[in-house]
This record gives sequence, C-alpha cells and structure tokens, in this order.
Amino acid sequence: MTTTRICEVIKTLDVGGAEVLLVERLRRAPRSDRDYTVVFLQAETQELVDALRDCGVTLVDLRSCPRRLRYLGLLRAVRRLAPDVVNVHSPLPAAVLRPALHLMRPRPALISTVHYVRCHPLTRLLERPTRRLDDLTVAVSPQVAASGSVRGARQVRTRIHGVDVAAQRSWAQRADKVREEFGIPADAFVLAFVANFRPVKNHALLVEAAALVLERRPDALFVLAGAGPLREQVLADIRRRGLQDRMPYLGRIQQAGRLVAAADTLVLASHYEAMPVVVMEALASAVPVVATRVGGIPDLVRDGDNGILVQPGSPQRLAEGILRAMRPEVHSALAARALADTTSVDVASTAAWFDNVYATLASGARKSRGDAVPGGAQVR
Repeated sequence: MTTTRICEVIKTLDVGGAEVLLVERLRRAPRSDRDYTVVFLQAETQELVDALRDCGVTLVDLRSCPRRLRYLGLLRAVRRLAPDVVNVHSPLPAAVLRPALHLMRPRPALISTVHYVRCHPLTRLLERPTRRLDDLTVAVSPQVAASGSVRGARQVRTRIHGVDVAAQRSWAQRADKVREEFGIPADAFVLAFVANFRPVKNHALLVEAAALVLERRPDALFVLAGAGPLREQVLADIRRRGLQDRMPYLGRIQQAGRLVAAADTLVLASHYEAMPVVVMEALASAVPVVATRVGGIPDLVRDGDNGILVQPGSPQRLAEGILRAMRPEVHSALAARALADTTSVDVASTAAWFDNVYATLASGARKSRGDAVPGGAQVR
C-alpha cells in the first residue's frame, strides 16, 4: 500500500494559536500509511518541538540556517522531501512556496490553512497574488473565511480545529491541585488571562477593567500568563495601580490549558482574533468565557449561553461582563452550557477530517501524474 507523505510548513513553533492547533491535530492524526513531516523556520522554546517529536513526527529545523537564507532552505527542504501533500500554515512561507511547488515534478497537492484575519500589509501584498495556486484553502473559522485573508483563493473550506477535550476535562477535575501548584488561594474567584503580551491582546484594557471589577469584587483574582514584548510595560502598569496582589503574573506556562481549566472564568480583551485556542480550551473545560465580540470568538461563544460577549475597546463594558459572569447563578448556568456543548471544539474530528482531505488530494495528484510517487529523502 502506498504511503502518503505529508509536509506541514509553519514559520514558528513557539506557543501560539496556529502552532498549538497544528501540534494538537498531529498528535491525533492517523499514522497508518501516513508519513508526517513538519518544517519550521524559528522557535524560541522547545515545548512544541519536543511535543511533535514525542508523537513521532519528523522535524526539519531551519533555525541553524542564516536568517537571510532560511526561505531558500525551506524550498530545498520541501523539494528534498518530495511530499504528496503540502499544508502551509503561515502567509510568508505560503507566498514563497506556492510558485516553486507548481514547478515541481511530480507536483504535490497544496493546501493553505489560514489562521489569521489580519497580517502585515507587506506580507499580504506578497501573498495574495499566489493564493489561486492552492488546491484548497482552509479557514479556521467562519470569520477567517469571510475576511480578506482568503481573498483570491479558488476553493475555501472552513474547519474549526479544536483541542483535546478529554485532556481539558481531566485538568478541570484536578483544578485544586493546579491552583495549589501556582499558589492560587482556594477561596478566590479566578479569572484567567492567558495570552502573549502583544498589542492585539490588549492587556491595557484588561488592567483597566480589572481595576473596576476589584472595586466591587475584591475576591476576584486575575491571573496572567504568557510572554511577549509588552510584558514589562503591562506589569509596570499593574504595579503602578497597586494591583499586583490581585493580578499575579505566572510567567510562560507549559501546558497552559491546565491553568485555563483551573479557572472560574476565562477573559479576553483582544482587538481582533481568528479562533483563539484558549477559548476552545475553556469551553472544553466547562469554563465560561468573557470576551470582546471580535473575530472568530462569536463562532464559539454565545452571549448569555456559554459566555458573555462585550463591545471591544470599552473597559467599562468588559468589567460589567466580568461582574455579571461572577454572579453565582449566572456562572453556574454558563458553565453548564459550556460542559454540554464541546463537540465543536474536539480536535479528534478535525484530525479525521484533514486525513480525509489529504487522502483525496494525494489520490487526485497521483491520478493526474499517471504514475507512482517516488520515495523522498530522509530528514533527521
């Protein structure tokens, strides 16, 4: 039986939304007659690199290439692999690879998975003219599918990726131990804000809203986790306001989904989002979400049902939403609805969906060539 060689290309393997979604899917991807390789250009930590190695995925690490030559290294690596299917998860690598892959013989099937609703204007300018070269474009949310991020693509399908629901429920059952690990008081109402410190996540809005909430609910504890360029600025603002005891920073956490599962509520203050992993982790853990009504968040969070959505940009509205979610009767109802509806965020079904897509595209590519795919080089 022919083995289907699949190459997944992503710019970074740091802990971010697109990267975590890829790793979670590949952990559950069928291995029978499938050979998966992930090619990446950079990573500041080893967490996801090690996770992929642990589940048997071959890695092509281009970090040792001089920065100015990494995209040339990317082209050479993919050609050497001779894959049946290439799935690209980042816009600039997609712009570089598409024309080159169409010149390959035999030519692999090409998919782009789009995880974003916005990207850098220069990257968008370079990437957009090549989108029609995709055999299939996959949007990770209806909001992404309706955005300019996929404009010009020939065929767009939407697939919400999901997380490991069983793992999140297991963490939720051990919430007391997780809280103890991080020194979180047992009697605190824990509001988790798990996000990298970047402008899009709008930590400044969260800090303003938290100050308003704490005036009325001093038992609220806003726990922050993540990394990024704005970290020191945000932490300085928290100290300036005297909120450091009620807004502790826990650092960059491995398996951050466990902190989400141990919270009473997840909070997001973002300017925009595609499909945040933390929202899926929260709902899988029966943790209600209070978030700004942006991007793909309303595709998962239904206002007044499994969470609360508020107007973006308003600390008063966000504070009101948090205070409402903290009411015992409201919180219980929101948590019950989150627990009852997790099928849309289960990654297992997405892994099966992609496997079917890969098989179909690989079969079509072989038929169009009229011959078998030759063996590819081993990459260690």
